[in-house]
Amino acid sequence: MKASTCASPRLKQSTLAAALALGLGISASASAQNPTVNVVTDPSFVPFEMMDPETGEMIGFDMDMINELAERAGFEINLTTMEFAGIIPAVQTGSQEIAIAGVTITEERAEIVDFSDPYYDSGLRIIVRADNDSVETLEDLAGLAVATRIGSTSYDFLQENLGDSADITPYPGNSDMYMALLGRNVDAAFYDAPNVAYFSQTRGEGRTKVVGPLYEGQQYGIVFHKGSQWVEPVNEALAEMREDGTYAELYEKWFGEAPEED
Repeated sequence: MKASTCASPRLKQSTLAAALALGLGISASASAQNPTVNVVTDPSFVPFEMMDPETGEMIGFDMDMINELAERAGFEINLTTMEFAGIIPAVQTGSQEIAIAGVTITEERAEIVDFSDPYYDSGLRIIVRADNDSVETLEDLAGLAVATRIGSTSYDFLQENLGDSADITPYPGNSDMYMALLGRNVDAAFYDAPNVAYFSQTRGEGRTKVVGPLYEGQQYGIVFHKGSQWVEPVNEALAEMREDGTYAELYEKWFGEAPEED
């Protein structure tokens, strides 16, 4: 009797199951090769990072950036949120490996943490109530109550340039700062330009306005624990994103315009 050249259904199923198991094993193994890295962000620095009330997930420009960078650099993200003032210390001590939270690159911070290449150009702006026509420049804030953010470069800038000539009040959160302005507890707020502009165009529309020039041109960088192995891979991924247009797409998504060319 001539042997059949067709495999039995049972053999086919066994072969298929083995192939699927092998494929899943390879996939799981590949996934397992990507280490999980602790990443921290600020819960309320819009439009860079903010909580989506519908999904409960963090969204924003920084969130899109770090997710794309992690995929390209080869690590998974374990995301934590905390108030901005605690972020640098958390990375410095090693409880967090990476931070992305609109952190300005400064010489003082670079002494205790490492930074990526700059990924966003920023500065500081003044925001006042819409009916305030007496404030146009930093000098006009002398003698007034000014709100800013605890642990921010805007607080340092105000201290250096106004000192005791203004009543400078640092607030723990952006919302606290802006609510103090709207509630007439302070005369003005001074903070990072993109966040000030975003508030003025959204919750503060018609009630606030941004005045004066851009102060102290700044650059944001991703923060790493000193000596982190991820600095170089993230910088390479960031360069790739700029070259292939991904960076420009994300920038336009969150800021409504393409980034300025260098």
